[in-house]
Amino acid sequence: MTNTVTFIGLGTMGRPMVRNLARSVPVAVFDVDSNAIDAAARNEGVTALAGPVEGAERDVVILMLPNSAIVERVLGDPGDAESLAGRLRPGTLVIDMGSSAPLATQAMATRLRERHVAMVDAPVSGGPRKAETAELTIMVGGPAEDYERALPLLRAMGSSVTHVGPSGSAHALKALNNLLSAIGLVGALEVLTAGTKFGLDPRTMLDVINRSTGRNQSTEVKIGPEVLDGRFQVGFSLPLTVKDITTALELSASMGLSLEVSEACVQFCRTALADLGEKNPDQSEMARYLAKVTGVELAG
Repeated sequence: MTNTVTFIGLGTMGRPMVRNLARSVPVAVFDVDSNAIDAAARNEGVTALAGPVEGAERDVVILMLPNSAIVERVLGDPGDAESLAGRLRPGTLVIDMGSSAPLATQAMATRLRERHVAMVDAPVSGGPRKAETAELTIMVGGPAEDYERALPLLRAMGSSVTHVGPSGSAHALKALNNLLSAIGLVGALEVLTAGTKFGLDPRTMLDVINRSTGRNQSTEVKIGPEVLDGRFQVGFSLPLTVKDITTALELSASMGLSLEVSEACVQFCRTALADLGEKNPDQSEMARYLAKVTGVELAG
């Protein structure tokens, strides 16, 4: 186990991840939100950083940031001695646990490797609830020796940790997983809408589906409490959903693949987001958009 860790990014996922990680190793934290830093630093084993560059002296730097553009902005140019990346000591391990773009991850890993700094991508699945209980599913991309070094830290935050391949492969798998999850959610909402329009009770439908072959994670976990009960609090925003599934679609396109179902799902999610406005709607609020365009209300 490493001696010191810097953790940057204290959003909905980052905060509980830090609490769990700090039970195993001292953690220094930073976020653009000073209130998030103060809240995290109240946990035993957690200290605050005044800025991200201060984290360069530690053995491991963990990033839990929304996208590749922000990762690149926080790390900076590895060739710039004033940036975080430029100040990392040889032998430092960078772990990107956000949902970055695979090709951007590969490029950054190559540049860091030139400075003898290792990097693995280790995105997570499970949402805020699993982050709280340290039961996240974590997929890891990078050299085997770097995966082994990161493994004890990742096990402090997740119950399932899998090495899936070389650099960028975990970010690819995360984006593709989120695309499949979105397809399952949109498909389930449309099926329930059609059944409700026919006269079936949506709760009865959901109960039967969850004991039949059509069930998926959305029918089992999300739709009952978050859509039918009208809470709309899955805990993962629609803007982030659209970002991740767009990454997956762009990855597919870069390999010459045209995937009709995926393209239809991405377009639906984009249209729902545009209709719902700029108030950072929850992923489950796509049901509100579907109700608006079909006239069939599932909530309540």
